[in-house]
Amino acid sequence: MIFEKPLVSVVMVSYNRKEDVWEGLVRLLNQKYTALEIIVVENGSDDGTAEMVRREFHTVRLISLHENTGVSAYNVGFKTACGKYILILDDDSFPEDGAIEKMVGKFEQDPLLGIAAFDVRDYYNYRETTGEISLKPRQEAVSAENYMMSFNGAGAGIRKEIIDITGGYPDEFFLYFNETDLALRVLNLGFKIEFFPDLVSYHKNSPSNRDSTRAPFYYTRNLFWVFWKNYPQSLMWANTFKLIYHCLYYSMEQRTGVYLKSLADAVGGLGHILKKRAPVKKEIAKNMRIHITSPFTMYR
Repeated sequence: MIFEKPLVSVVMVSYNRKEDVWEGLVRLLNQKYTALEIIVVENGSDDGTAEMVRREFHTVRLISLHENTGVSAYNVGFKTACGKYILILDDDSFPEDGAIEKMVGKFEQDPLLGIAAFDVRDYYNYRETTGEISLKPRQEAVSAENYMMSFNGAGAGIRKEIIDITGGYPDEFFLYFNETDLALRVLNLGFKIEFFPDLVSYHKNSPSNRDSTRAPFYYTRNLFWVFWKNYPQSLMWANTFKLIYHCLYYSMEQRTGVYLKSLADAVGGLGHILKKRAPVKKEIAKNMRIHITSPFTMYR
């Protein structure tokens, strides 16, 4: 008897990375797992990405937005996805050959697995002299028992039913900590998030091209919102006071106003955030290992 493979919807959001999108789509179309629905949400790019996808990838579903809406663009793709499972990718990431089939197997074997977190590797550190991606096992891959219960959006599988329940990423975050916000809600539903070192994706990290204030601004602001939206009151206040202290301390140490701007913007959005407040179980909030000082290591 032949069983049909479950459909996997691949959702990629693109913004001004035409060449990376082209490579990612080529690699996806060469996957051995063929029960794929590929969705590209074009987030207001002006580099011709949408035209390239229309011209060269006729089987890819393209959704063009008029402006860059950040991570909320993923939700547009999630809502139109028809697959039983969704593979989340960045516009500069792609799965290793065979990874999608392995991912489906893990979901099918464990009905409580909500998110399958990939081992997201730096594309530029895993190339052989031939220019091909190295398929050698990664000796330093983090083990599952040390995984911090969130996931990297450059490579992660999620059940479509969870997206339907949670609504996906928080629309108001724009960038960063959206995975943590979703992870808290997934865990609160009773599903598991598990890291699998044999599920590999490659990500073209390019920190030299990032605005030096963008990352610390959004990381800091959104961390306040993660606490205010999702944490029980006692933990919310404790982490809020810690984060305010760090904003003041690192503003003086690094001689920058970016953290105070983040704090002001977080407070400005407090009313909207409190309307969405839905605290998770206390043990989940306590076990979510967020490094509260991480936003303050990105300014340069």
